[in-house]
Amino acid sequence: MAGNNTSAPGASVTSRVLALLGAFDSRSRSLTLSALARRADLPLATAHRLVGELVAWGALTRQPSGEYVVGRRLWDLGLLAPDRNGLRQVASPFLHDLYATTLATTALAVRDGTQALNIDRLSGRASVAIPSDVGSRVPLYATGVGKVLLAYAPPDVQADVLSNLKRLTPYTVTQPGLLRQQLNRVPRDGFAQSNEEMSMGACSLAVPIRRADGSVVAALGVVVPDLRRNRPRMIAALSVAAQGIARSIDQHSVMV
Repeated sequence: MAGNNTSAPGASVTSRVLALLGAFDSRSRSLTLSALARRADLPLATAHRLVGELVAWGALTRQPSGEYVVGRRLWDLGLLAPDRNGLRQVASPFLHDLYATTLATTALAVRDGTQALNIDRLSGRASVAIPSDVGSRVPLYATGVGKVLLAYAPPDVQADVLSNLKRLTPYTVTQPGLLRQQLNRVPRDGFAQSNEEMSMGACSLAVPIRRADGSVVAALGVVVPDLRRNRPRMIAALSVAAQGIARSIDQHSVMV
């Protein structure tokens, strides 16, 4: 949510426009004009004028209900980002192979601050339904891909996340000491897991994707209903796919 004094007299038009766009998130994909104004900390009249310009340009779209959603033009621009788009392209064949092997929901994620950003996902009718979609962000501490990314995050990021653990389900790990133990095991074990910590009925396994220099640039995961079955086979399939993605990243000099 925005709220950086965008209504102050000295605030630039750019900051106000960005505040309006920043009002949207994975839980607020559709907003009324009054909600946009409130979340962007703008007078209603100012929000009305700027939203009208954003709609005319294609950055926002007005629904028949009167609410606004992110427009197609912003999506098209996002696809031009070289790092995310390049990673999705080289990883796509391996995600399809992984899905064909496991029939589980597969997810490719990168760290974005203190959250995991899902940049690709595959699922089918037999897959576990999960609330997150491509472009959505999830907490680093509650999913397999998030825990992998958090395990290799800088110490200040880890400290920030561990100081703000919120319970999302009855099984979410909210004890910093316990989560720290789990993170410390990731480099040793080569994978991370979560057990219904983000949403009920969804467990996940994930492995890191490493460049040739050893740096972890992304995480690859699967979501299954139960970790007690076929875990070694799932981890093996994940590892093979992650190694293939890593080789492709280096071969194509993908910026991540």
